[in-house]
Amino acid sequence: MDLILLFKAAVMGIVEGVTEFLPVSSTGHLILAGSLIGFTDDTVKSAKLFEIVIQAGAIVAVMIVYWQRLREALAGLSGADARQRRFVLNVLIGFLPAAILGVLFSKAIKAHLFTPAVVATTFILGGLVILWAERRQAGAARIQTVDELTPLDALKVGLAQSLALVPGTSRSGATIIGGMLFGLSRKAATDFSFFLAIPTLIGASVYSLWKERAALSAADLPLLVVGTVVSFVVAWGVVRWLLRYIATHSFVPFAWYRIGFGIVVLITWQQGWIHWAE
Repeated sequence: MDLILLFKAAVMGIVEGVTEFLPVSSTGHLILAGSLIGFTDDTVKSAKLFEIVIQAGAIVAVMIVYWQRLREALAGLSGADARQRRFVLNVLIGFLPAAILGVLFSKAIKAHLFTPAVVATTFILGGLVILWAERRQAGAARIQTVDELTPLDALKVGLAQSLALVPGTSRSGATIIGGMLFGLSRKAATDFSFFLAIPTLIGASVYSLWKERAALSAADLPLLVVGTVVSFVVAWGVVRWLLRYIATHSFVPFAWYRIGFGIVVLITWQQGWIHWAE
């Protein structure tokens, strides 16, 4: 296996691990990174499949960080713990809107919305929404922990997550900022976003892998292993860092970053430096 190709796989794993759970859109950054280092379908046969598989590393990272709570929730399903049953129900309710809409409209979205103009616009608009949401968080939030969520709250956040079907929106950004706008504290919104990521990313990965199964090849295994392992390690560190960060900081820096990144998308697209439509 080409060592340079393995290095590129590691770089893509770093990008996935860093961006998957931050409100900045992992898809947009993977497109940019792949174009810059030559890791695209034009140069690597399984590039798109690779991006799907390495999400597994990020998923496992979140499950490990929240393992104690996940174990309690699963144990509570068979007992009399109403709090844990409500928690699992809320996660399922939050997961369903994006799952249903994704299955129904994924082809249309890919056909019409995967354009540089849409990506740049959603980056910039997302940044502005974050700035607005942070201003609204000046007062006390209605919900301080995920255990205080009602099924209606979970549904609202799930509907917000559906916005991430539009490229450039960011699943984490949609759920965290959507949650804040619906009355969740920054910590509660972030926690629930991470919990929602588990079924959402697993479902999306399995669905995409099934569609791309013809591209699976044993020869690509070293690339997939390197990318997934790196993605796991980096995502684990990022999730732990973000949970500490939000205790004393806002998401305003991410807002300005999104706006700046949107401008980068526009410039690189207009100059023909990066093929964002891919």
